[in-house]
Amino acid sequence: MSDDFGSAPQTRPVTSAGRSLFDSYRPLPGVPDELCDAAGHMRPVWAPLIDHLSAMSNQEVAEAFGRGEQHLADAGVFFRKYGDTNAATRDWPYSPVPVVLAQSDWDTITEGLMQRADLLEQIAADLYGDNDLIAQGHLPAELIAANPEWLRPMVGAQPEDTPYLHFCAFELGRGPDGRWWVLQDLTDAPSGAGFALENRIATTHVFPELYADANVRRLAGFFDTFRTTLSGLKSDANSAAAILTPGPLTDTYYEQAYIARYLGLPLLEGGDLTVQDGRLNARTVKGPLPVEVLWRRMDSVWSDPLELRSDSQLGTPGLMSAIRHGHVTMVNALGAGVLETQALMAFLPAISRALTGADLKLPNVATWWCGGEKQLAHVQRHASRMMIGPAQATRMPHEGTAPHAIGGTLFHSENSQVSTWLAANAPSLMAKELVTLSTTPVFENGALVPRPMTLRVFLARGPNGWDVMPGGFARVGAGQDASAVSMRRGGAVADVWVVADTPVATPTLLPAPSSTPFQRASTEALPSRAADNLFWLGRYIERTEGQLRLLRAYHGRRSEGASGVLLGTIAGQLSVHGVKIDPPLPQGLCQTLSGAVNAASQIRDRFSVDGWAALTDMEMTLKQMQKTARFGDDAALATGVLLRKAVGFAGLTQDNMYRTAGWHFLTMGRALERAAMTTSLLARWADPAAPDGALDLALEIGDSMIVHRQRYATIASRDSVIDLLALDPANPRAVRFQLDVLLDRVTGLTATSPQGYMTDFERGVRTLQTSFAVHRVETLDTKALNAALSEVLALSITLNSAFLQ
Repeated sequence: MSDDFGSAPQTRPVTSAGRSLFDSYRPLPGVPDELCDAAGHMRPVWAPLIDHLSAMSNQEVAEAFGRGEQHLADAGVFFRKYGDTNAATRDWPYSPVPVVLAQSDWDTITEGLMQRADLLEQIAADLYGDNDLIAQGHLPAELIAANPEWLRPMVGAQPEDTPYLHFCAFELGRGPDGRWWVLQDLTDAPSGAGFALENRIATTHVFPELYADANVRRLAGFFDTFRTTLSGLKSDANSAAAILTPGPLTDTYYEQAYIARYLGLPLLEGGDLTVQDGRLNARTVKGPLPVEVLWRRMDSVWSDPLELRSDSQLGTPGLMSAIRHGHVTMVNALGAGVLETQALMAFLPAISRALTGADLKLPNVATWWCGGEKQLAHVQRHASRMMIGPAQATRMPHEGTAPHAIGGTLFHSENSQVSTWLAANAPSLMAKELVTLSTTPVFENGALVPRPMTLRVFLARGPNGWDVMPGGFARVGAGQDASAVSMRRGGAVADVWVVADTPVATPTLLPAPSSTPFQRASTEALPSRAADNLFWLGRYIERTEGQLRLLRAYHGRRSEGASGVLLGTIAGQLSVHGVKIDPPLPQGLCQTLSGAVNAASQIRDRFSVDGWAALTDMEMTLKQMQKTARFGDDAALATGVLLRKAVGFAGLTQDNMYRTAGWHFLTMGRALERAAMTTSLLARWADPAAPDGALDLALEIGDSMIVHRQRYATIASRDSVIDLLALDPANPRAVRFQLDVLLDRVTGLTATSPQGYMTDFERGVRTLQTSFAVHRVETLDTKALNAALSEVLALSITLNSAFLQ
């Protein structure tokens, strides 16, 4: 074996250009390095990448890295702190230089992790089955019984021949001897697979030619196999496989939405699901949809408030019942988080020998449970070389806020002495040997510098056993502190290239050629929550546009010296929508647009990247303009810019959204809001008591000034304005037009109602549309308009009862 961590020597020479950049690289003394071997020579597998970088100028490097960062920005990749409703989303911390591993090195990792995943599967089956490991003394009973991740309701609940683990991740680090060590087992709801995909796509933007020519193992095949596996777990072709998310406040929500889009799976929250007669169903606008497979991205303990955590507002009541009946396959099984327990690692080597007769091929970092006398004494003697923390924790001690010690120094504890703290809390503590993580190069200030890194690798169960994603991602420290690889502490994330010795296949998610005649897939049933958010997205974006038109008219008239009465009329109309005129771009406008952004954020799996980028760009522009806009022409110009962005977003959704139920709800939201705003405006500004100029204002706000001049060739009168903005079925700004749209959209959504009956919403739309259609300008007075406004607003309530329960 060579010193290239298991890779065979390659004959490709290192070019002089490559050497020039490599010569400036200085590995940390006594620390293993991914780029350099122990003698300080470049590992051959890195040579093409280093050559490529060295041949680029600093400007070219900056432009290349910028392409990757721009892709991530355009895609809206972000992470946030879970549960903090005030936490701003943060840009994905991307490190453009990938970690490069030889295929032989990867084979060692793959073999070891598949063995480890099989062992963890056996342990889970025992802990929720016969409990032989505890009975035979391989595990202390108190370590499991007191563990909040061990779920008593799951004992005996898992159907026979159903695996506990389908999808796992492992955090790895390379030790000083060149071997990989497992730092953490991730078995409950492991995250990051989607981020690994986005990292890969970003890196292909940075190094397009190099990546195309290199023998880098592709990732698509891994996901294609797993998607096929999930589909194969269903017994009913009419049921669904779905992804369960805690919701948009989780730190990895973007990734969950991305994976859902990538695999074509619905992304459901706990409230989207209901259990009846032991069967799990999704609430959709077409009624209950059976769900047989649920890829769970929610921590186990929150999944069912009836039998697990009663304070959970994220889970689905009765989910445990569906599991006991064998009607749903959880990926992974509830309670799998017990396998992440930090202290469990202390017993894995012996358990492996007991259950399999073999040592772990990929061992974990040396770990001790402090509940035993000998183990406690050992930890006491060597505390300065250890990381000590909660035994029941599922994360490394430095990633939490619980009392812990690193290298003999206590953190988050009132005790001053590690020995005193250890003695007082021994049974609830575990200790891990402090490890020196290997470093990988990152590009800073025109040079490569070493930074500590860990590697996250993903495994998915397939028809023939475990399949390992040929890559994953690396967490790279912001400095030389190994504990700072966490993204919350400033760490970055890099792609991982597994380089084969021969050309690699380029799998895709496209289906294989088939002799079976092609059949168009049926449209997916839309979850009620998604329909609700699409409906309100339509309303909020239309309301934003209406407020912008009013504000532009106000500031334009103000700069022209309009009367206070006319300005007060516009301000009064704005106040109806909760918008005060001061400052020039008022907070009420920001709140309305934020409502649209929030609604869109709830449905990222169903919302295009371009649509999201356009919406967030509009919000960012408004926030910037709000700081500098001044009354008059300046604010009028600003609202014009924002108005064009709003119209552009509306056009984007109109042109790009597939005409399924989701588009119908978005369109109904816009139509209902526009009908309400126009009716409200006409009830006030077409009233005989309205001030001079109000009718012209109505035409301006209704974007109908030109067509009015063409059609009526006269000064605006009440009759012409009512005819054009209320009753004209050909004017997209008219109330009648919007009611026609509502009727057209709702007709296609009532197919699931009892035959011969229509929903209350359709009945209300038909009644209102008919009453408007038979009106004449002389009968549609202020009283009639106010009555119509009340009926339009009431439609929102009946829509909810008709489709969104």
